[in-house]
Amino acid sequence: MGQEERLYWLAWSQISGIGPVLLQRLQQHFGTLAGAWKASTAELAQVEGFGSQTIDKVLQQRSQLHPEKFYALHQQENPQFWTPADAEYPRLLLETPSPPAVLYYRGEVELQENLGQKPLVAIVGTRKPSEYGIRWTRRISMALAQNGFTIVSGLAEGIDTETHTTTIKSGGRTLAILGTGVDIVYPPKNAELYKQILTQGLVLSEYPAKTPPDRTHFPRRNRIIAALSRAVLVIEAPIKSGALITAHYANDFGRDVYALPGRLDDYPSQGCLKLITQGASLILKELDELLKMLGAIPQIDVVEASPQPEQLTLPNLPPELQKVMSAIASESLPFDFIVQQTNMSAGTVSSALLQLELMGLVSQLPGMRYQRRCY
Repeated sequence: MGQEERLYWLAWSQISGIGPVLLQRLQQHFGTLAGAWKASTAELAQVEGFGSQTIDKVLQQRSQLHPEKFYALHQQENPQFWTPADAEYPRLLLETPSPPAVLYYRGEVELQENLGQKPLVAIVGTRKPSEYGIRWTRRISMALAQNGFTIVSGLAEGIDTETHTTTIKSGGRTLAILGTGVDIVYPPKNAELYKQILTQGLVLSEYPAKTPPDRTHFPRRNRIIAALSRAVLVIEAPIKSGALITAHYANDFGRDVYALPGRLDDYPSQGCLKLITQGASLILKELDELLKMLGAIPQIDVVEASPQPEQLTLPNLPPELQKVMSAIASESLPFDFIVQQTNMSAGTVSSALLQLELMGLVSQLPGMRYQRRCY
Protein backbone atom coordinates (compact mmCIF):
# COMPACT_ATOMS: atom_id res chain seq x y z
CA MET A 1 0.00 0.00 0.00
CA GLY A 2 2.80 2.44 0.88
CA GLN A 3 4.55 1.98 -2.45
CA GLU A 4 1.29 2.27 -4.38
CA GLU A 5 0.32 5.43 -2.54
CA ARG A 6 3.76 6.87 -3.27
CA LEU A 7 3.05 6.42 -6.97
CA TYR A 8 -0.16 8.39 -6.69
CA TRP A 9 1.26 11.26 -4.65
CA LEU A 10 3.71 11.72 -7.52
CA ALA A 11 1.01 11.30 -10.16
CA TRP A 12 -1.36 13.80 -8.56
CA SER A 13 1.48 16.30 -8.20
CA GLN A 14 1.61 16.46 -12.01
CA ILE A 15 -2.00 17.62 -12.34
CA SER A 16 -1.95 21.39 -12.77
CA GLY A 17 -4.13 23.32 -10.37
CA ILE A 18 -4.03 20.60 -7.70
CA GLY A 19 -1.80 21.92 -4.96
CA PRO A 20 -0.96 20.62 -1.46
CA VAL A 21 -4.25 21.77 0.10
CA LEU A 22 -6.48 20.05 -2.46
CA LEU A 23 -4.32 16.94 -2.26
CA GLN A 24 -4.89 16.81 1.48
CA ARG A 25 -8.64 17.07 0.92
CA LEU A 26 -8.56 14.30 -1.67
CA GLN A 27 -6.73 11.98 0.66
CA GLN A 28 -9.04 12.75 3.57
CA HIS A 29 -12.14 12.24 1.43
CA PHE A 30 -11.15 9.03 -0.36
CA GLY A 31 -8.79 7.56 2.22
CA THR A 32 -6.02 7.11 -0.36
CA LEU A 33 -4.84 9.04 -3.40
CA ALA A 34 -4.90 5.76 -5.32
CA GLY A 35 -8.64 5.65 -4.69
CA ALA A 36 -9.01 9.31 -5.62
CA TRP A 37 -7.28 8.64 -8.96
CA LYS A 38 -10.11 6.32 -9.95
CA ALA A 39 -12.89 8.63 -8.72
CA SER A 40 -15.70 9.61 -11.06
CA THR A 41 -16.86 13.14 -11.86
CA ALA A 42 -19.69 12.87 -9.34
CA GLU A 43 -17.34 11.58 -6.63
CA LEU A 44 -14.78 14.33 -7.22
CA ALA A 45 -17.54 16.94 -7.05
CA GLN A 46 -18.14 15.97 -3.43
CA VAL A 47 -14.68 17.22 -2.45
CA GLU A 48 -14.45 20.83 -1.29
CA GLY A 49 -12.69 23.00 -3.86
CA PHE A 50 -13.41 20.74 -6.83
CA GLY A 51 -15.64 22.75 -9.16
CA SER A 52 -16.51 21.81 -12.72
CA GLN A 53 -13.46 23.49 -14.27
CA THR A 54 -11.06 21.80 -11.86
CA ILE A 55 -12.70 18.42 -12.41
CA ASP A 56 -12.54 18.79 -16.21
CA LYS A 57 -8.84 19.59 -15.91
CA VAL A 58 -8.27 16.56 -13.67
CA LEU A 59 -10.12 14.19 -16.01
CA GLN A 60 -8.26 15.44 -19.08
CA GLN A 61 -4.77 15.28 -17.56
CA ARG A 62 -5.43 12.06 -15.66
CA SER A 63 -6.33 10.24 -18.87
CA GLN A 64 -2.93 11.13 -20.35
CA LEU A 65 -0.79 9.96 -17.42
CA HIS A 66 -0.01 6.38 -16.45
CA PRO A 67 1.16 6.49 -12.78
CA GLU A 68 3.43 3.41 -12.88
CA LYS A 69 5.15 4.37 -16.13
CA PHE A 70 5.55 7.99 -15.08
CA TYR A 71 7.02 6.93 -11.73
CA ALA A 72 9.64 4.75 -13.43
CA LEU A 73 10.65 7.53 -15.86
CA HIS A 74 10.64 10.19 -13.14
CA GLN A 75 13.01 8.18 -10.96
CA GLN A 76 15.67 8.19 -13.66
CA GLU A 77 16.33 11.88 -13.06
CA ASN A 78 14.90 12.09 -9.54
CA PRO A 79 16.07 8.99 -7.66
CA GLN A 80 15.76 10.51 -4.18
CA PHE A 81 12.47 11.92 -2.98
CA TRP A 82 9.88 11.52 -0.25
CA THR A 83 6.11 11.72 -0.38
CA PRO A 84 3.72 11.88 2.59
CA ALA A 85 3.28 8.11 2.09
CA ASP A 86 6.91 7.56 3.17
CA ALA A 87 7.87 6.98 6.80
CA GLU A 88 10.90 9.28 6.30
CA TYR A 89 8.85 12.30 5.19
CA PRO A 90 9.65 15.09 7.71
CA ARG A 91 6.97 14.98 10.39
CA LEU A 92 7.03 18.69 11.18
CA LEU A 93 6.43 19.50 7.52
CA LEU A 94 3.66 16.93 7.32
CA GLU A 95 1.80 18.64 10.16
CA THR A 96 1.44 21.94 8.25
CA PRO A 97 -1.52 22.81 5.99
CA SER A 98 0.47 22.63 2.74
CA PRO A 99 3.16 19.91 2.78
CA PRO A 100 4.71 19.32 -0.67
CA ALA A 101 3.37 16.25 -2.45
CA VAL A 102 6.95 15.44 -3.40
CA LEU A 103 10.08 16.52 -1.52
CA TYR A 104 13.32 15.92 -3.41
CA TYR A 105 16.63 15.67 -1.59
CA ARG A 106 20.35 15.12 -2.00
CA GLY A 107 23.00 14.64 0.66
CA GLU A 108 23.23 12.82 3.98
CA VAL A 109 19.90 11.95 5.60
CA GLU A 110 19.67 11.94 9.39
CA LEU A 111 16.49 10.17 10.38
CA GLN A 112 16.23 11.91 13.78
CA GLU A 113 15.74 15.21 11.96
CA ASN A 114 12.91 13.77 9.87
CA LEU A 115 11.21 12.38 12.96
CA GLY A 116 11.46 15.71 14.80
CA GLN A 117 13.74 14.25 17.44
CA LYS A 118 16.68 16.54 16.66
CA PRO A 119 16.08 20.31 16.80
CA LEU A 120 16.23 22.29 13.57
CA VAL A 121 16.55 26.08 13.69
CA ALA A 122 16.33 28.38 10.65
CA ILE A 123 18.54 31.43 10.18
CA VAL A 124 17.45 33.79 7.39
CA GLY A 125 17.99 37.37 6.31
CA THR A 126 18.86 39.85 3.62
CA ARG A 127 20.97 39.16 0.55
CA LYS A 128 22.90 42.38 1.26
CA PRO A 129 23.89 42.20 4.92
CA SER A 130 25.93 44.78 6.77
CA GLU A 131 29.15 43.94 8.58
CA TYR A 132 27.05 43.85 11.76
CA GLY A 133 24.67 41.30 10.25
CA ILE A 134 27.51 39.09 8.97
CA ARG A 135 29.27 39.17 12.33
CA TRP A 136 26.18 38.13 14.26
CA THR A 137 25.21 35.48 11.71
CA ARG A 138 28.60 33.85 12.13
CA ARG A 139 28.48 34.08 15.90
CA ILE A 140 24.97 32.65 16.20
CA SER A 141 25.52 29.91 13.59
CA MET A 142 28.68 28.76 15.33
CA ALA A 143 27.00 28.68 18.76
CA LEU A 144 24.03 26.68 17.46
CA ALA A 145 26.16 24.25 15.45
CA GLN A 146 28.45 23.58 18.41
CA ASN A 147 25.43 22.90 20.62
CA GLY A 148 23.93 20.22 18.39
CA PHE A 149 21.32 22.17 16.42
CA THR A 150 20.84 21.48 12.72
CA ILE A 151 20.61 24.82 10.92
CA VAL A 152 18.23 25.48 8.03
CA SER A 153 18.52 28.24 5.44
CA GLY A 154 17.98 28.90 1.74
CA LEU A 155 21.43 29.00 0.02
CA ALA A 156 20.76 32.58 -1.13
CA GLU A 157 23.43 35.26 -1.14
CA GLY A 158 24.11 37.16 2.06
CA ILE A 159 22.84 35.84 5.39
CA ASP A 160 21.94 32.38 4.02
CA THR A 161 25.42 31.87 2.60
CA GLU A 162 27.09 33.02 5.82
CA THR A 163 24.83 30.68 7.81
CA HIS A 164 25.63 27.55 5.79
CA THR A 165 29.34 28.36 5.55
CA THR A 166 29.81 28.99 9.27
CA THR A 167 27.82 25.91 10.23
CA ILE A 168 30.00 23.70 8.05
CA LYS A 169 33.21 25.26 9.37
CA SER A 170 31.93 24.66 12.91
CA GLY A 171 31.39 20.96 12.20
CA GLY A 172 27.59 21.19 12.26
CA ARG A 173 24.82 19.97 9.97
CA THR A 174 22.91 22.29 7.69
CA LEU A 175 19.88 21.98 5.40
CA ALA A 176 19.51 24.17 2.31
CA ILE A 177 15.97 24.58 0.96
CA LEU A 178 16.06 25.49 -2.72
CA GLY A 179 13.72 27.28 -5.09
CA THR A 180 15.17 25.24 -7.97
CA GLY A 181 15.65 21.55 -8.59
CA VAL A 182 18.10 19.92 -6.17
CA ASP A 183 20.58 19.59 -9.05
CA ILE A 184 20.62 23.34 -9.79
CA VAL A 185 22.90 25.62 -7.77
CA TYR A 186 21.55 29.14 -7.41
CA PRO A 187 23.29 31.49 -7.19
CA PRO A 188 26.00 29.74 -9.25
CA LYS A 189 28.74 31.29 -7.08
CA ASN A 190 27.64 28.92 -4.28
CA ALA A 191 28.61 25.80 -6.24
CA GLU A 192 31.43 24.89 -3.86
CA LEU A 193 29.26 25.57 -0.81
CA TYR A 194 26.57 23.34 -2.32
CA LYS A 195 29.06 20.46 -2.57
CA GLN A 196 30.06 20.94 1.06
CA ILE A 197 26.44 20.88 2.19
CA LEU A 198 25.95 17.52 0.48
CA THR A 199 28.60 16.04 2.79
CA GLN A 200 27.34 17.68 6.01
CA GLY A 201 23.62 17.91 5.48
CA LEU A 202 20.95 18.01 2.82
CA VAL A 203 19.62 20.10 -0.01
CA LEU A 204 15.84 19.84 -0.41
CA SER A 205 13.27 21.15 -2.85
CA GLU A 206 9.69 20.58 -3.90
CA TYR A 207 10.77 21.10 -7.51
CA PRO A 208 12.07 18.22 -9.68
CA ALA A 209 15.52 18.03 -11.25
CA LYS A 210 16.43 20.63 -13.89
CA THR A 211 13.89 23.17 -12.58
CA PRO A 212 15.55 26.57 -13.15
CA PRO A 213 15.27 29.60 -10.83
CA ASP A 214 11.90 31.34 -10.91
CA ARG A 215 10.93 34.36 -8.83
CA THR A 216 7.66 32.70 -7.77
CA HIS A 217 9.45 29.66 -6.33
CA PHE A 218 11.42 31.40 -3.60
CA PRO A 219 8.53 32.76 -1.52
CA ARG A 220 6.94 29.29 -1.67
CA ARG A 221 10.11 27.54 -0.55
CA ASN A 222 10.17 29.83 2.50
CA ARG A 223 7.19 27.97 3.95
CA ILE A 224 9.30 24.80 3.90
CA ILE A 225 12.13 26.54 5.75
CA ALA A 226 9.66 27.65 8.44
CA ALA A 227 7.82 24.33 8.60
CA LEU A 228 10.94 22.21 9.09
CA SER A 229 12.26 24.41 11.90
CA ARG A 230 11.44 24.68 15.59
CA ALA A 231 12.30 28.37 15.47
CA VAL A 232 13.18 31.00 12.86
CA LEU A 233 15.92 33.55 13.55
CA VAL A 234 15.83 36.68 11.36
CA ILE A 235 19.19 38.46 11.37
CA GLU A 236 18.71 41.44 9.04
CA ALA A 237 15.74 42.03 6.78
CA PRO A 238 14.26 45.06 5.03
CA ILE A 239 10.50 45.60 5.22
CA LYS A 240 10.01 43.88 1.86
CA SER A 241 12.05 40.76 2.38
CA GLY A 242 11.79 37.03 1.83
CA ALA A 243 13.00 36.58 5.40
CA LEU A 244 9.84 38.29 6.64
CA ILE A 245 7.76 35.90 4.53
CA THR A 246 9.53 33.04 6.30
CA ALA A 247 8.80 34.65 9.68
CA HIS A 248 5.11 35.05 8.81
CA TYR A 249 4.91 31.38 7.84
CA ALA A 250 6.62 30.52 11.12
CA ASN A 251 3.92 32.42 13.03
CA ASP A 252 1.20 30.63 11.07
CA PHE A 253 2.78 27.24 11.88
CA GLY A 254 3.20 28.02 15.57
CA ARG A 255 7.00 28.30 15.44
CA ASP A 256 8.99 30.72 17.58
CA VAL A 257 10.38 33.79 15.83
CA TYR A 258 13.49 35.67 16.96
CA ALA A 259 14.87 38.87 15.50
CA LEU A 260 18.22 40.62 15.81
CA PRO A 261 17.63 44.26 16.83
CA GLY A 262 19.38 47.01 14.89
CA ARG A 263 19.48 50.80 14.71
CA LEU A 264 16.26 52.61 13.90
CA ASP A 265 17.73 54.27 10.81
CA ASP A 266 19.37 51.15 9.35
CA TYR A 267 17.54 49.96 6.23
CA PRO A 268 18.47 46.25 6.69
CA SER A 269 17.06 46.30 10.24
CA GLN A 270 13.60 47.69 9.50
CA GLY A 271 12.01 44.27 9.02
CA CYS A 272 13.54 42.93 12.24
CA LEU A 273 12.27 45.94 14.20
CA LYS A 274 8.81 45.38 12.75
CA LEU A 275 8.90 41.73 13.82
CA ILE A 276 9.90 42.77 17.34
CA THR A 277 6.91 45.14 17.58
CA GLN A 278 4.74 42.19 16.50
CA GLY A 279 6.00 39.97 19.30
CA ALA A 280 9.19 38.35 18.00
CA SER A 281 11.72 37.54 20.73
CA LEU A 282 14.91 39.57 20.84
CA ILE A 283 18.27 38.04 20.05
CA LEU A 284 20.45 39.58 22.73
CA LYS A 285 24.20 39.80 23.24
CA GLU A 286 24.37 36.87 25.65
CA LEU A 287 23.78 33.88 23.40
CA ASP A 288 23.53 31.53 26.38
CA GLU A 289 20.04 32.91 26.93
CA LEU A 290 19.09 32.19 23.31
CA LEU A 291 20.44 28.64 23.60
CA LYS A 292 18.43 28.10 26.77
CA MET A 293 15.25 29.33 25.10
CA LEU A 294 15.80 27.20 22.02
CA GLY A 295 16.65 24.20 24.17
CA ALA A 296 13.37 24.63 26.01
CA ILE A 297 11.29 24.36 22.83
CA PRO A 298 9.16 21.22 23.24
CA GLN A 299 10.22 18.36 21.01
CA ILE A 300 7.72 16.62 18.80
CA ASP A 301 5.61 14.04 20.56
CA VAL A 302 7.14 10.68 19.79
CA VAL A 303 4.71 7.81 19.84
CA GLU A 304 5.86 5.47 22.55
CA ALA A 305 7.34 2.42 20.95
CA SER A 306 5.67 -0.86 21.61
CA PRO A 307 7.71 -3.23 23.78
CA GLN A 308 10.50 -4.76 21.78
CA PRO A 309 10.37 -8.50 21.37
CA GLU A 310 13.04 -10.41 23.19
CA GLN A 311 16.12 -10.34 21.05
CA LEU A 312 16.71 -13.61 19.31
CA THR A 313 19.87 -15.41 18.43
CA LEU A 314 20.32 -15.29 14.70
CA PRO A 315 19.79 -18.80 13.30
CA ASN A 316 22.08 -20.47 10.82
CA LEU A 317 20.94 -19.25 7.42
CA PRO A 318 21.58 -20.43 3.86
CA PRO A 319 24.32 -18.36 2.17
CA GLU A 320 21.93 -16.24 0.09
CA LEU A 321 19.78 -15.34 3.10
CA GLN A 322 22.85 -14.65 5.23
CA LYS A 323 24.24 -12.31 2.58
CA VAL A 324 21.00 -10.30 2.44
CA MET A 325 20.70 -10.28 6.22
CA SER A 326 24.25 -8.95 6.57
CA ALA A 327 23.45 -6.09 4.21
CA ILE A 328 20.53 -4.86 6.32
CA ALA A 329 21.30 -2.53 9.21
CA SER A 330 19.18 -1.51 12.20
CA GLU A 331 17.89 1.53 10.30
CA SER A 332 15.62 0.97 7.31
CA LEU A 333 17.26 0.59 3.91
CA PRO A 334 15.71 0.84 0.42
CA PHE A 335 15.39 -2.29 -1.68
CA ASP A 336 17.66 -0.93 -4.43
CA PHE A 337 20.43 -0.27 -1.90
CA ILE A 338 20.24 -3.87 -0.60
CA VAL A 339 20.47 -5.19 -4.17
CA GLN A 340 23.53 -3.02 -4.73
CA GLN A 341 25.18 -4.08 -1.47
CA THR A 342 24.69 -7.79 -2.07
CA ASN A 343 25.54 -7.69 -5.78
CA MET A 344 22.69 -10.15 -6.32
CA SER A 345 19.78 -9.99 -8.76
CA ALA A 346 16.66 -8.10 -7.71
CA GLY A 347 14.59 -11.28 -7.95
CA THR A 348 16.95 -13.23 -5.69
CA VAL A 349 17.02 -10.42 -3.12
CA SER A 350 13.24 -10.09 -3.22
CA SER A 351 12.83 -13.82 -2.59
CA ALA A 352 15.36 -13.75 0.24
CA LEU A 353 13.65 -10.78 1.90
CA LEU A 354 10.30 -12.55 1.77
CA GLN A 355 11.79 -15.62 3.46
CA LEU A 356 13.44 -13.46 6.12
CA GLU A 357 10.13 -11.69 6.75
CA LEU A 358 8.35 -15.01 7.21
CA MET A 359 11.07 -16.02 9.67
CA GLY A 360 10.46 -12.86 11.67
CA LEU A 361 13.98 -11.54 11.09
CA VAL A 362 13.17 -8.61 8.79
CA SER A 363 10.24 -6.22 8.54
CA GLN A 364 9.15 -4.27 5.47
CA LEU A 365 8.40 -0.57 5.85
CA PRO A 366 6.61 1.83 3.48
CA GLY A 367 8.51 2.80 0.36
CA MET A 368 10.06 -0.66 -0.23
CA ARG A 369 12.43 -0.29 2.74
CA TYR A 370 13.57 -3.10 5.01
CA GLN A 371 14.83 -3.25 8.57
CA ARG A 372 16.20 -5.93 10.86
CA ARG A 373 14.04 -7.17 13.70
CA CYS A 374 16.85 -8.89 15.60
CA TYR A 375 20.57 -8.41 15.85
